[in-house]
Amino acid sequence: MELNLTGAPDADLIRDSDEASFMTDVVEASQVTPIIVDFWAPWCGPCKTLGPQLEDAVRAAKGAVKMVKVNVDEAQMIAGQLQIQSIPTVYAFYKGQPVDGFQGALPPSEIKEFIDRVIKAAGGETPGDGLAEAVEAAEEMLAEGAAADAAQTFAAILEENPNHAGAYAGLVRAHIALGELDQAEAFLNGAPIEISKAPELEAAHAQLELARQAANAGPVAELTAAVEAAPDDLQARFDLAQALFANGDAEGAVDNLLDLFRRDREWNDGAAKTQLFTIFDALKPNDPLVLNGRRKLSSMIFA
Repeated sequence: MELNLTGAPDADLIRDSDEASFMTDVVEASQVTPIIVDFWAPWCGPCKTLGPQLEDAVRAAKGAVKMVKVNVDEAQMIAGQLQIQSIPTVYAFYKGQPVDGFQGALPPSEIKEFIDRVIKAAGGETPGDGLAEAVEAAEEMLAEGAAADAAQTFAAILEENPNHAGAYAGLVRAHIALGELDQAEAFLNGAPIEISKAPELEAAHAQLELARQAANAGPVAELTAAVEAAPDDLQARFDLAQALFANGDAEGAVDNLLDLFRRDREWNDGAAKTQLFTIFDALKPNDPLVLNGRRKLSSMIFA
């Protein structure tokens, strides 16, 4: 996850939102950076205290999180959907889903703990962690194909901080890159409970699942011919999507799965949507393929 550590202006870090812009300001924006949503109202006394304290904590995080303020009087539909029964209520969204939250006013120390917890859950670095450069170096090794060196570096980071979700997920991905899928799965199953549900580990789990599928993927040419001969053969189209992803064509895989979902969203217990989410989880949250794919899928779901 790319963090803005240069001191982003308030307009980028903190903004007001409403029902018309909530999808863009919160759901889509949280694909890249955790979004803290403050549900408030002008008549709420505690909200007037909590709001400025939240803003200060978000500014102090230097871009690792952003904040959106929602007036529940003007966004009653959203408040109802999220079952907000009292204010102030604060939710943290990451990758389009609520991942943490609280109700009522908190002292500044607990607000900071909340912000730090959200950043770490999203695989980010809270200011002062000191391991960001080492993680970045290990990620570069992995991207350049030096998976064994990356694994050693991630392991060294975990000796300093065993609950570092980014490093733990990196270690899993390094073993996937080395073809050591059983060892990668063993690391995932042995993750500390504090980070076992962290988004970074969820992404590593998705990558492991796709790596196992790749081992059984059929030949692309034959499956392409089968789909062209029988466009309504949904199993063939699903198999083609798996084969395309296994051969590095993530865009082709997503396109075929979206087509399958459009033809029959309930086919095989919603397998197309499940596979799409697995691919989205495995890729970087800010990947244009993920953002566009999620948008297209959402438009079909809510059409």
